[in-house]
Amino acid sequence: MTTPSAATPSTAPGQSHGPAPAQAGAPGGRGALGPVGLVLAGGISVQFGGALAVTLMPRAGALGVVTLRLLVAALVLMVVCRPRLRGHSRTDWGTVIAFGLAMAAMNGLFYQSVARIPLGPAVTLEVLGPLALSVLASRRAVNLVWAALALAGVFLLGGGGFSGLDPLGVAFALGAGAMWAAYIVFSARTGRRFPQADGLALAMAVAAVLFLPLGVLESGTKLLDPTTFALGAAVAVLSSVLPYTLELLALRRLPASAFAILMSLEPALAAAAGFLVLDQALAATEAAAIALVIAASMGAVRTQVGRGRNRKTAGGS
Repeated sequence: MTTPSAATPSTAPGQSHGPAPAQAGAPGGRGALGPVGLVLAGGISVQFGGALAVTLMPRAGALGVVTLRLLVAALVLMVVCRPRLRGHSRTDWGTVIAFGLAMAAMNGLFYQSVARIPLGPAVTLEVLGPLALSVLASRRAVNLVWAALALAGVFLLGGGGFSGLDPLGVAFALGAGAMWAAYIVFSARTGRRFPQADGLALAMAVAAVLFLPLGVLESGTKLLDPTTFALGAAVAVLSSVLPYTLELLALRRLPASAFAILMSLEPALAAAAGFLVLDQALAATEAAAIALVIAASMGAVRTQVGRGRNRKTAGGS
Protein backbone atom coordinates (compact mmCIF):
# COMPACT_ATOMS: atom_id res chain seq x y z
CA MET A 1 0.00 0.00 0.00
CA THR A 2 1.21 3.43 -0.87
CA THR A 3 0.81 6.76 0.79
CA PRO A 4 -1.69 8.70 -1.25
CA SER A 5 -2.87 12.24 -0.99
CA ALA A 6 -6.33 13.69 -1.28
CA ALA A 7 -8.49 11.14 -2.98
CA THR A 8 -12.11 12.17 -3.02
CA PRO A 9 -14.56 10.32 -0.78
CA SER A 10 -16.42 9.05 -3.80
CA THR A 11 -13.35 7.52 -5.36
CA ALA A 12 -13.41 3.87 -6.20
CA PRO A 13 -11.12 1.31 -4.61
CA GLY A 14 -7.71 1.93 -6.07
CA GLN A 15 -7.93 5.68 -6.12
CA SER A 16 -6.73 5.97 -2.59
CA HIS A 17 -3.29 4.95 -3.75
CA GLY A 18 -2.18 8.25 -5.16
CA PRO A 19 -2.62 11.97 -5.14
CA ALA A 20 -5.92 13.39 -6.26
CA PRO A 21 -6.26 12.73 -9.97
CA ALA A 22 -6.60 15.71 -12.23
CA GLN A 23 -9.99 15.70 -13.86
CA ALA A 24 -8.49 15.92 -17.30
CA GLY A 25 -9.89 14.53 -20.47
CA ALA A 26 -8.72 11.12 -21.53
CA PRO A 27 -5.37 11.28 -23.23
CA GLY A 28 -5.62 10.12 -26.76
CA GLY A 29 -3.71 7.51 -28.66
CA ARG A 30 -0.15 6.73 -27.79
CA GLY A 31 0.05 9.62 -25.33
CA ALA A 32 -1.74 7.48 -22.75
CA LEU A 33 0.97 4.83 -22.71
CA GLY A 34 3.38 7.00 -20.74
CA PRO A 35 1.21 7.75 -17.70
CA VAL A 36 -0.34 4.29 -17.77
CA GLY A 37 3.14 2.80 -17.64
CA LEU A 38 4.03 5.04 -14.70
CA VAL A 39 0.93 3.98 -12.75
CA LEU A 40 1.56 0.29 -13.43
CA ALA A 41 5.20 0.73 -12.41
CA GLY A 42 4.01 2.35 -9.19
CA GLY A 43 1.60 -0.52 -8.51
CA ILE A 44 4.32 -3.08 -9.15
CA SER A 45 6.65 -1.17 -6.84
CA VAL A 46 4.03 -1.17 -4.07
CA GLN A 47 3.41 -4.89 -4.19
CA PHE A 48 7.05 -5.91 -4.52
CA GLY A 49 7.76 -3.57 -1.61
CA GLY A 50 5.12 -5.50 0.32
CA ALA A 51 6.76 -8.78 -0.63
CA LEU A 52 10.13 -7.45 0.55
CA ALA A 53 8.47 -6.41 3.81
CA VAL A 54 7.31 -9.99 4.36
CA THR A 55 10.89 -11.25 4.00
CA LEU A 56 12.01 -8.60 6.51
CA MET A 57 9.48 -9.59 9.18
CA PRO A 58 11.57 -12.43 10.67
CA ARG A 59 14.30 -9.85 11.36
CA ALA A 60 12.20 -6.95 12.65
CA GLY A 61 8.65 -8.20 13.20
CA ALA A 62 5.54 -6.84 11.51
CA LEU A 63 5.32 -3.77 13.75
CA GLY A 64 9.02 -3.09 13.33
CA VAL A 65 8.70 -3.17 9.53
CA VAL A 66 5.78 -0.73 9.64
CA THR A 67 7.78 1.58 11.90
CA LEU A 68 10.76 1.62 9.55
CA ARG A 69 8.56 2.17 6.51
CA LEU A 70 6.64 5.06 8.05
CA LEU A 71 9.72 6.64 9.59
CA VAL A 72 11.83 6.65 6.43
CA ALA A 73 8.91 7.73 4.23
CA ALA A 74 8.10 10.57 6.66
CA LEU A 75 11.71 11.79 6.65
CA VAL A 76 11.86 11.75 2.85
CA LEU A 77 8.51 13.51 2.41
CA MET A 78 9.26 16.14 5.06
CA VAL A 79 12.59 16.95 3.37
CA VAL A 80 11.11 17.02 -0.13
CA CYS A 81 7.85 18.85 0.67
CA ARG A 82 9.09 21.05 3.52
CA PRO A 83 5.52 21.72 4.71
CA ARG A 84 4.72 24.92 6.56
CA LEU A 85 3.97 24.26 10.25
CA ARG A 86 2.50 27.63 11.18
CA GLY A 87 -0.72 29.27 10.14
CA HIS A 88 -2.97 26.21 10.38
CA SER A 89 -6.18 26.10 12.41
CA ARG A 90 -7.11 23.53 15.04
CA THR A 91 -9.44 21.93 12.52
CA ASP A 92 -6.57 21.65 10.04
CA TRP A 93 -4.38 19.91 12.60
CA GLY A 94 -7.26 17.70 13.75
CA THR A 95 -7.80 16.59 10.17
CA VAL A 96 -4.14 15.82 9.53
CA ILE A 97 -3.86 13.93 12.84
CA ALA A 98 -6.92 11.83 11.94
CA PHE A 99 -5.33 11.21 8.54
CA GLY A 100 -2.13 10.07 10.25
CA LEU A 101 -4.07 7.79 12.61
CA ALA A 102 -5.88 6.17 9.71
CA MET A 103 -2.58 5.74 7.88
CA ALA A 104 -0.87 4.16 10.88
CA ALA A 105 -3.78 1.79 11.54
CA MET A 106 -4.10 0.84 7.87
CA ASN A 107 -0.42 -0.03 7.55
CA GLY A 108 -0.21 -1.78 10.91
CA LEU A 109 -3.23 -4.00 10.27
CA PHE A 110 -2.15 -4.81 6.72
CA TYR A 111 1.34 -5.91 7.73
CA GLN A 112 -0.10 -8.01 10.54
CA SER A 113 -2.25 -9.64 7.87
CA VAL A 114 0.54 -10.45 5.40
CA ALA A 115 2.51 -11.94 8.27
CA ARG A 116 -0.23 -14.61 8.45
CA ILE A 117 -1.80 -15.02 4.98
CA PRO A 118 -0.44 -14.74 1.41
CA LEU A 119 -0.01 -11.30 -0.14
CA GLY A 120 -2.56 -11.76 -2.95
CA PRO A 121 -5.51 -12.77 -0.73
CA ALA A 122 -4.55 -10.08 1.82
CA VAL A 123 -4.72 -7.28 -0.76
CA THR A 124 -7.93 -8.75 -2.20
CA LEU A 125 -9.61 -8.63 1.22
CA GLU A 126 -8.19 -5.20 1.94
CA VAL A 127 -9.59 -3.68 -1.26
CA LEU A 128 -13.10 -4.54 -0.05
CA GLY A 129 -12.96 -1.49 2.23
CA PRO A 130 -12.63 1.10 -0.55
CA LEU A 131 -15.03 -0.93 -2.69
CA ALA A 132 -17.67 -0.80 0.04
CA LEU A 133 -17.11 2.95 0.39
CA SER A 134 -17.54 3.40 -3.35
CA VAL A 135 -20.75 1.35 -3.42
CA LEU A 136 -22.25 3.17 -0.44
CA ALA A 137 -21.30 6.59 -1.81
CA SER A 138 -22.92 5.85 -5.17
CA ARG A 139 -26.24 4.51 -3.84
CA ARG A 140 -27.14 3.07 -7.24
CA ALA A 141 -28.90 -0.25 -7.70
CA VAL A 142 -26.27 -1.48 -10.15
CA ASN A 143 -23.71 -1.40 -7.35
CA LEU A 144 -25.54 -4.32 -5.76
CA VAL A 145 -24.15 -6.34 -8.68
CA TRP A 146 -20.59 -5.23 -7.88
CA ALA A 147 -21.13 -5.96 -4.19
CA ALA A 148 -22.43 -9.44 -5.05
CA LEU A 149 -19.38 -10.10 -7.25
CA ALA A 150 -17.07 -9.00 -4.47
CA LEU A 151 -18.85 -11.20 -1.92
CA ALA A 152 -18.64 -14.15 -4.31
CA GLY A 153 -14.92 -13.51 -4.58
CA VAL A 154 -14.55 -13.42 -0.82
CA PHE A 155 -16.53 -16.67 -0.52
CA LEU A 156 -14.22 -18.39 -3.02
CA LEU A 157 -11.14 -16.93 -1.37
CA GLY A 158 -12.19 -18.38 1.95
CA GLY A 159 -13.11 -21.76 0.51
CA GLY A 160 -16.66 -21.27 1.73
CA GLY A 161 -15.59 -20.37 5.26
CA PHE A 162 -11.98 -19.21 5.26
CA SER A 163 -10.87 -22.65 6.32
CA GLY A 164 -7.76 -22.33 4.16
CA LEU A 165 -6.67 -18.96 5.56
CA ASP A 166 -5.61 -17.92 9.04
CA PRO A 167 -8.76 -16.33 10.55
CA LEU A 168 -6.70 -13.72 12.39
CA GLY A 169 -4.93 -12.80 9.15
CA VAL A 170 -8.31 -12.43 7.44
CA ALA A 171 -9.57 -10.21 10.28
CA PHE A 172 -6.47 -8.01 10.05
CA ALA A 173 -6.90 -7.67 6.27
CA LEU A 174 -10.57 -6.69 6.62
CA GLY A 175 -9.61 -4.22 9.36
CA ALA A 176 -6.97 -2.74 7.06
CA GLY A 177 -9.66 -2.36 4.40
CA ALA A 178 -11.90 -0.49 6.82
CA MET A 179 -9.02 1.80 7.71
CA TRP A 180 -8.29 2.28 4.02
CA ALA A 181 -11.86 3.55 3.55
CA ALA A 182 -11.40 5.95 6.47
CA TYR A 183 -8.05 6.92 5.00
CA ILE A 184 -9.72 7.96 1.72
CA VAL A 185 -12.13 10.24 3.57
CA PHE A 186 -9.45 11.96 5.65
CA SER A 187 -7.09 12.12 2.68
CA ALA A 188 -9.71 14.12 0.81
CA ARG A 189 -10.26 16.47 3.75
CA THR A 190 -6.52 16.96 4.23
CA GLY A 191 -6.04 17.66 0.53
CA ARG A 192 -8.62 20.45 0.71
CA ARG A 193 -6.87 22.09 3.66
CA PHE A 194 -3.20 21.75 2.75
CA PRO A 195 -1.42 22.70 -0.49
CA GLN A 196 0.24 20.12 -2.75
CA ALA A 197 1.58 17.18 -0.71
CA ASP A 198 2.09 19.11 2.54
CA GLY A 199 -0.77 17.36 4.30
CA LEU A 200 0.51 13.97 3.24
CA ALA A 201 3.99 14.73 4.60
CA LEU A 202 2.59 15.93 7.94
CA ALA A 203 0.22 12.96 8.22
CA MET A 204 3.07 10.58 7.48
CA ALA A 205 5.10 12.19 10.26
CA VAL A 206 2.14 11.81 12.64
CA ALA A 207 1.78 8.14 11.68
CA ALA A 208 5.51 7.53 12.19
CA VAL A 209 5.49 9.15 15.63
CA LEU A 210 2.39 7.21 16.68
CA PHE A 211 3.81 3.88 15.52
CA LEU A 212 7.35 4.33 16.81
CA PRO A 213 6.59 3.09 20.38
CA LEU A 214 4.95 -0.07 19.00
CA GLY A 215 7.91 -0.82 16.77
CA VAL A 216 10.40 -0.22 19.58
CA LEU A 217 8.34 -2.37 21.95
CA GLU A 218 8.28 -5.31 19.53
CA SER A 219 11.72 -5.04 17.92
CA GLY A 220 13.84 -2.87 20.24
CA THR A 221 17.44 -2.54 19.12
CA LYS A 222 16.80 -4.74 16.06
CA LEU A 223 15.60 -1.59 14.33
CA LEU A 224 19.11 -0.13 14.65
CA ASP A 225 20.77 -3.04 12.86
CA PRO A 226 22.25 -1.55 9.64
CA THR A 227 20.98 -4.36 7.42
CA THR A 228 17.50 -4.26 8.92
CA PHE A 229 17.32 -0.48 8.63
CA ALA A 230 18.54 -0.58 5.03
CA LEU A 231 15.91 -3.17 4.10
CA GLY A 232 13.26 -1.13 5.92
CA ALA A 233 14.33 1.95 3.96
CA ALA A 234 14.02 -0.07 0.74
CA VAL A 235 10.46 -1.04 1.73
CA ALA A 236 9.67 2.63 2.37
CA VAL A 237 11.03 3.66 -1.02
CA LEU A 238 9.30 0.83 -2.91
CA SER A 239 5.98 1.05 -1.05
CA SER A 240 5.66 4.79 -0.47
CA VAL A 241 8.16 7.22 -1.97
CA LEU A 242 8.62 5.76 -5.47
CA PRO A 243 4.94 4.90 -6.16
CA TYR A 244 3.79 8.32 -4.93
CA THR A 245 6.29 10.06 -7.22
CA LEU A 246 5.38 7.95 -10.25
CA GLU A 247 1.65 8.43 -9.70
CA LEU A 248 2.09 12.17 -9.17
CA LEU A 249 3.80 12.41 -12.56
CA ALA A 250 1.24 10.15 -14.26
CA LEU A 251 -1.81 11.95 -12.91
CA ARG A 252 -0.83 15.17 -14.63
CA ARG A 253 -1.95 13.52 -17.88
CA LEU A 254 -4.10 10.56 -16.84
CA PRO A 255 -7.85 10.96 -16.13
CA ALA A 256 -9.24 9.85 -12.79
CA SER A 257 -11.32 7.04 -14.32
CA ALA A 258 -8.33 5.39 -15.98
CA PHE A 259 -6.25 5.74 -12.82
CA ALA A 260 -8.92 4.10 -10.65
CA ILE A 261 -9.34 1.18 -13.03
CA LEU A 262 -5.59 0.59 -13.12
CA MET A 263 -5.46 0.65 -9.32
CA SER A 264 -8.19 -2.01 -9.25
CA LEU A 265 -5.58 -4.42 -10.59
CA GLU A 266 -3.58 -4.31 -7.35
CA PRO A 267 -4.78 -7.72 -6.06
CA ALA A 268 -3.43 -9.31 -9.25
CA LEU A 269 -0.11 -7.45 -8.90
CA ALA A 270 0.07 -8.55 -5.28
CA ALA A 271 -0.53 -12.17 -6.26
CA ALA A 272 2.24 -11.92 -8.87
CA ALA A 273 4.66 -10.41 -6.35
CA GLY A 274 3.78 -13.08 -3.80
CA PHE A 275 4.46 -15.81 -6.36
CA LEU A 276 7.72 -14.38 -7.71
CA VAL A 277 9.28 -13.20 -4.43
CA LEU A 278 7.67 -15.37 -1.77
CA ASP A 279 6.79 -18.48 -3.78
CA GLN A 280 3.12 -18.08 -2.78
CA ALA A 281 1.28 -19.97 -5.51
CA LEU A 282 -2.47 -19.47 -5.91
CA ALA A 283 -5.04 -22.24 -6.21
CA ALA A 284 -7.54 -21.99 -9.07
CA THR A 285 -10.31 -20.90 -6.69
CA GLU A 286 -8.10 -18.17 -5.21
CA ALA A 287 -7.25 -16.86 -8.69
CA ALA A 288 -10.96 -16.84 -9.57
CA ALA A 289 -11.73 -15.00 -6.32
CA ILE A 290 -9.17 -12.30 -7.09
CA ALA A 291 -10.59 -11.96 -10.62
CA LEU A 292 -14.11 -11.44 -9.21
CA VAL A 293 -12.96 -8.75 -6.79
CA ILE A 294 -11.04 -6.98 -9.57
CA ALA A 295 -14.15 -7.12 -11.79
CA ALA A 296 -16.26 -5.69 -8.94
CA SER A 297 -13.75 -2.89 -8.39
CA MET A 298 -13.64 -1.99 -12.07
CA GLY A 299 -17.41 -2.09 -12.30
CA ALA A 300 -17.76 0.24 -9.32
CA VAL A 301 -15.26 2.63 -10.90
CA ARG A 302 -17.11 2.70 -14.22
CA THR A 303 -20.42 3.25 -12.44
CA GLN A 304 -18.99 6.23 -10.58
CA VAL A 305 -17.49 7.67 -13.76
CA GLY A 306 -20.75 7.22 -15.64
CA ARG A 307 -22.67 8.89 -12.82
CA GLY A 308 -20.31 11.87 -12.91
CA ARG A 309 -20.69 12.23 -16.68
CA ASN A 310 -24.48 12.07 -16.43
CA ARG A 311 -24.47 14.83 -13.83
CA LYS A 312 -22.31 17.01 -16.08
CA THR A 313 -24.59 16.36 -19.05
CA ALA A 314 -27.70 17.19 -17.02
CA GLY A 315 -26.08 20.34 -15.69
CA GLY A 316 -25.14 21.51 -19.14
CA SER A 317 -28.50 20.84 -20.79
